[in-house]
Amino acid sequence: MGLFRKEKRAAPPNTDAVMNQKLADFIRGTDVDETPTEVNVTEEGALKTSAVYACVKVIAESIASLPLHLMREQNGVRTRARDHPLYGVLHDLANEETTSLNFREAMLASLLLWGNAYARIEKSGGHVCGLWFMKPQFTKVSRNAKDEVVYTYSEDGKTEELKAKQVFHILGFSLDGLCGLSPIQQAKQTIGLTLATEEYGAKFFSNGARPGGVLETPGVVKDPERLRTSWNAQFQGSARSHRVAVLEECIKYHTIGIPPDEAQFLETRKFQLAEICRVFRVPPHMIADLDRATYSNDKALSGSFV
Repeated sequence: MGLFRKEKRAAPPNTDAVMNQKLADFIRGTDVDETPTEVNVTEEGALKTSAVYACVKVIAESIASLPLHLMREQNGVRTRARDHPLYGVLHDLANEETTSLNFREAMLASLLLWGNAYARIEKSGGHVCGLWFMKPQFTKVSRNAKDEVVYTYSEDGKTEELKAKQVFHILGFSLDGLCGLSPIQQAKQTIGLTLATEEYGAKFFSNGARPGGVLETPGVVKDPERLRTSWNAQFQGSARSHRVAVLEECIKYHTIGIPPDEAQFLETRKFQLAEICRVFRVPPHMIADLDRATYSNDKALSGSFV
């Protein structure tokens, strides 16, 4: 078969183990030289999936729209601390360019996609007077020689190192307590399958040359274009649907549908919606997946989401 001769020439380490694996692959019908391909899944690219976009948007917008007040408690009485410098930063303007709502949306989107949200702290007179959003894809968390947490921000060819007290860091689910795990990378197989399914569907509908039906006749049609034009003129469009067709000269009409194997991706897309909702813990009805929605379970799930 040439399989063993090829391995003899290559002479890799532990040749017998490699040969056994390749032979097993050959018996199973797997191409021994085939390299599996993966869909490149990035945090920004994942937003092209409607389910990921909807989940991130519904969480970010919901939390950002909640009122955020700085409170002061004295003698067991809580009041709004409107005179505190931080009150305006949290409630009105995070900085001179960004409203509190837009800032919180960006921070939450960053947290949901990258697992971390960063903001540079601006101080004046010892008080925080501004929070500036830092792009997570350009931020790296590490420890220096003194075992201090430092943040390295690199963008447009410029690199800056910030101390921990200069950065407001919201940490997502983490295994080391230093940097959060990206939900997108942890679920990249699920999201990659969704992206691949959508790409397949787009190619199927854009490149498919399958007609909706066929007119069959035992003889030779001298002018097929005239026959097609005549048929479409009588039956094409919703206004002409369900008309009774009169077929002459032994003409037969056959409807052509989508084969089950090619239509299966529709079921796959539905399943992937639930998978992505599971990653972000968003009830399916919140992203307009209403297949199994009822008034009772929607109300309960909405309360759970809150």
